[in-house]
Amino acid sequence: MEVRASNTNFLEWKGDALAIGLFEDATELTGQLTSLDEKLGGILKEIITEEEFKAKAGSSIFTRVPGVSPIKKLLVIGLGTIESLTLEVLRKAAATAARNAKKQKCKTLGISFPYGEHNPEDVTQALAEGVQLALYQDNRFKSEPETKETQVEEVDLLGLADNEAAIVRANQICSGVFLARQLVAAPANDLTPVTMAEIAQEIASTHNLELEILEQKDCEKLGMGAFLGVAKASDLPPKFIHLTYKPQATPRRKLAIIGKGLTFDSGGLNIKGAGSGIETMKIDMGGAAATLGAAKAIGQLQPDVEVHFISAATENMISGHAMHPGDILKASNGKTIEVNNTDAEGRLTLADALVFADKLGLDAIVDLATLTGACVVALGNDIAGLFTPSDELASELEKAAEGAGEKIWRMPMEDKYFEGLKSGIADMKNTGPRAGGSITAALFLKQFVKDTVDWAHLDIAGTVWADKENGYNSPGATGFGVRTLVHWVLSK
Repeated sequence: MEVRASNTNFLEWKGDALAIGLFEDATELTGQLTSLDEKLGGILKEIITEEEFKAKAGSSIFTRVPGVSPIKKLLVIGLGTIESLTLEVLRKAAATAARNAKKQKCKTLGISFPYGEHNPEDVTQALAEGVQLALYQDNRFKSEPETKETQVEEVDLLGLADNEAAIVRANQICSGVFLARQLVAAPANDLTPVTMAEIAQEIASTHNLELEILEQKDCEKLGMGAFLGVAKASDLPPKFIHLTYKPQATPRRKLAIIGKGLTFDSGGLNIKGAGSGIETMKIDMGGAAATLGAAKAIGQLQPDVEVHFISAATENMISGHAMHPGDILKASNGKTIEVNNTDAEGRLTLADALVFADKLGLDAIVDLATLTGACVVALGNDIAGLFTPSDELASELEKAAEGAGEKIWRMPMEDKYFEGLKSGIADMKNTGPRAGGSITAALFLKQFVKDTVDWAHLDIAGTVWADKENGYNSPGATGFGVRTLVHWVLSK
């Protein structure tokens, strides 16, 4: 599919489907919309009246254009109120237009939305992202991957000429999102720690990033007892992945993005029981997926920021070598951990990854992890939990998420709750009481980052997978986090 910025007016555009946007308080036709209605024999006004279309954000109607016409289908997309128009509204409206065009078997689509005072370049990028994210398909594991459905092949963003750079930027960011979606969707017999390291190698080779893979012996030398404690039950070797993007000039910032990389989580000896969703635990590397997706995008965007992409990749399995409940592990910063639940393994792998990153002389670290069911209970499936002691970093990430169209919510770091993690025989336990479980998980991670660097944790347990169509996410892997991370890295 090709997305193009076009200077063609919607009155002159020719193709299969034309999508126009209307505001809630402006469904009465004026100006060029009146001209379009006249050109199409009054069909626009007729369908708005018949469908009682109110133009609420996310709503849509369509009709076939009868007779001889330069367009075959007319799509009308609701944009909500003028006052509430955001880039995210436009992004989702473009996704709605693209999905409708595909359902109506249209190969070409023209989109013409009013965008108020928003920057045309930003609007172009948002529309291009919405179209591509909505039309993405993953047929890798089907015996007949070539779909027989008519695909949208060309999309013209009307009235937005001279913004081709914004489309290129959208393509680069979406390529990272698509990689993350593919990684999360891949089954555990296809995506392993070994193949994840191979994908990191491909990213490094294609986009000129540096790559360091620490093997088990390397991790042993660094004292990564927490990570290796999780890894030792698997027949597959652990891989500690460290990708680095360095700009040609002196970087204005040095950042790290760390993703939890459990390619499958059985729960260990505290095995996940009936109704636990164990069959979905291929998604437990959603943080690593976002990390590698961001690496792919950043490698193409080439900002003036140094970025380290890190994941301690392994499986959490069951064998005669598995860590036991009650074992004591020593992390690479010397802190000891009593394992009171082997199914709280992600934080153990992240502990050593955080210590590793903390030694790189960074300005800020962000980790992402499908870490706790407690965060899903608190925030549902559309919002990630943000935990950080830094107000400045919290503000940066909130702004980045807003620009990207991904939802995060800052959660409290209540130090008092660390009491629930205290152990009588070690420095801490790996889980605390059930109440406040996402908070105690974040407090656990905080023990492995020095106070001299800004750090934030994103609990994305609910957001990496969608059970139904939502905005520009089809059912399945969402690629959540990639766009927020990219916006954060690019922010000034």
